[in-house]
Amino acid sequence: MPPGLVYHHLRRLTTPLGLFEHALGTEPRIEHGFCVDDVARALVVTSRDRRPHAAVPALAEGYLDFVLGALDPDGRMHNRRTAQGHWADTPSTDDHWGRGVWALGVASVSGMDAGCTARAEAGLRSALRARSRWPRAMSYAALGAFAACGPLAADPFGPLAREARALIADTRALLATGRTTGRTTTASTTERTPGRTPEWPWPEPRLTYANAVLPEALMVIGQALGDDVALDEGLTLLAWLTELQHHDGHLSVVPAGGWSPGGHPPAYPQQPIEVAALAEASGRAYEITGSRRWLAAIDQCRAWFSGANDLGLPVMDPATGGGYDGLERDSVNANQGAESTLAWLATHQISLLARVEAHA
Repeated sequence: MPPGLVYHHLRRLTTPLGLFEHALGTEPRIEHGFCVDDVARALVVTSRDRRPHAAVPALAEGYLDFVLGALDPDGRMHNRRTAQGHWADTPSTDDHWGRGVWALGVASVSGMDAGCTARAEAGLRSALRARSRWPRAMSYAALGAFAACGPLAADPFGPLAREARALIADTRALLATGRTTGRTTTASTTERTPGRTPEWPWPEPRLTYANAVLPEALMVIGQALGDDVALDEGLTLLAWLTELQHHDGHLSVVPAGGWSPGGHPPAYPQQPIEVAALAEASGRAYEITGSRRWLAAIDQCRAWFSGANDLGLPVMDPATGGGYDGLERDSVNANQGAESTLAWLATHQISLLARVEAHA
């Protein structure tokens, strides 16, 4: 097996109070503080590491403390925290909540010590009380819920698993109709009119960000609920999205401004979160199908960071594990923020885990 993840830069961005969101070059921008969005990603990566560096358990425990500290009793979460440790926003169920649920679900079935996994499970029980009107928030939450009722769950038919399946069912309803069902924490819902066609099968009128989480959520919905229609739709949408972002033999991802029907690569700026989301979904597809097409898709994602992209330039530092903030039209954004660093680490991790499974 190739060498594992390198956490030097992630450790540079981490303090006992959180994980700094932004960096100027490699230096943390302290004035911007911390957010659950990034800390949740960090908890996912460190919880999944099967042969971690000696410092990783402490990092994971600190990230778990942060996510649990963000939780409101009704299941909503704060997102933004100052460098001094004060929460600076009102709890909500925006996308950060979904990522928080994802992280707690992964941590609850991880190889962390028993005390940490029990705390993660308790936090997950609380977070599962909430619902969001946002498709990506619910999609991320479904990934965490699936961890609590999937093959790694300690009790896949117990009370927590039932709560998890209830959230997954509500996610299915939202992705199918644009409406949230069941318990909500918002006063209104959002009606979406995708206008899907054979040329544009996507369930939204535009591709925006972290797009691949939607088909990944459909895949886990299919697994958790025995819903073959959702599973097939997830795989079909992921195949379409992968092909759409293939250009001149390499990956060319949806830009930060999104794509409408008729958009064509390359376009800029390209952000690492798109690549990581595609790698995560491809890893899920490989687990489900065993098809080597998804191994190839994961390899293409990993290669994007190494320079197989529209500029032919690396978007990560292999010596430190830092990830650059993306591709501009003529250059790489050399800042190494938390989101980009974790996008690289997650993509590398998915690649390693897939190769282990392929050779098992």
